[in-house]
Amino acid sequence: MDEIVKAALKKWPNVPHCYGWLALDARGDWYMRDERIQAAGPFPQVKGSRITHDKLIGFIARNYLHDDAGCWFFQNGPQRVYVELEAAPWVWRVQDDGSLHSHTDRPAAYRSAWLDEHGRLFVDAELGLGIVHTLDMEPASRAVESGRWQPQDVRFAELPQRFGYTLRPEH
Repeated sequence: MDEIVKAALKKWPNVPHCYGWLALDARGDWYMRDERIQAAGPFPQVKGSRITHDKLIGFIARNYLHDDAGCWFFQNGPQRVYVELEAAPWVWRVQDDGSLHSHTDRPAAYRSAWLDEHGRLFVDAELGLGIVHTLDMEPASRAVESGRWQPQDVRFAELPQRFGYTLRPEH
């Protein structure tokens, strides 16, 4: 967490939490969801405005955390902005050697792999569960074919409870 964020938390400890305004899709993109977008429909059917500003993306990534209930959030100064997740809290980028980096550019070590009923590949790593980015299915398939990864079948609806995260945090 950035030092400026820690200082803001000390200065303003009782700022209300924010829900529904930030979302993470299955490709690792962040979306702002203002009141108009929220009223138009749920995420990910109505995504909102994709965040493209590199410094803002970096700030979100450095301050992306979770609470004890498995709800993920971005600590924006003194305000906790809860994140709606399309699939999982992490989106994995798979390197040619099979190593993993998250959408927040954190390295992670593989623990297990899971294949849902939609054909999506999820990997559990020491950071938690994430979905493999669609552009990285080729190096992921090499990890599977070589026997380094051995995916197990799972229903998507079972993943949040099994791995302790919440797709849509509520007030």
